Amino acid sequence: MFSFKEYSREIFATIILILILVVLRMVIANLIRRFAASSQLFEHRTNLVIKYINILMNILVVTSLIVIWGVQTEDIFFTISSIATVIGVAMFAQWSILSNVTSGMILFFSFPFRIGDTIKIHDKDFPIEAEIEDINTFHVSLKTKEGEKIIFPNNLLLQKGISIIPAKYEEREFFD
Repeated sequence: MFSFKEYSREIFATIILILILVVLRMVIANLIRRFAASSQLFEHRTNLVIKYINILMNILVVTSLIVIWGVQTEDIFFTISSIATVIGVAMFAQWSILSNVTSGMILFFSFPFRIGDTIKIHDKDFPIEAEIEDINTFHVSLKTKEGEKIIFPNNLLLQKGISIIPAKYEEREFFD
């Protein structure tokens, strides 16, 4: 039978850990948003960084909870290695997905172009000139001048030559 006194230490540590997680998530999100505002980074990228940091913190909290509740270290390592093996085999079988995710991370952190830029993809069979609408984990959404929407995989975007076309501003006279 469950006894509160028997598990009071674990329950107290769990509550404290969850409170720390909530506070850390709020503080880190605010710090990242302040940095992004001062650096004039896109909100979309800021939200992705916050999301990835939250996932990392959740993994650390789950690991800490496993330790707090007394799961044997050998069992933890066995479980993690089994999960890593399954994920590794699945990712090896799906190399294109892994390639797109990796390319998405490279595009995210090096950002040679931004949302709103017009780019020209130099492909001898299918050259594309379009505006970048969105940059996702697996693909980039493009929109041509004719209104055609193109979804282009990230790994191909890194393999092709790309020109960033400067914005053309028409000289207009504005009236009040």
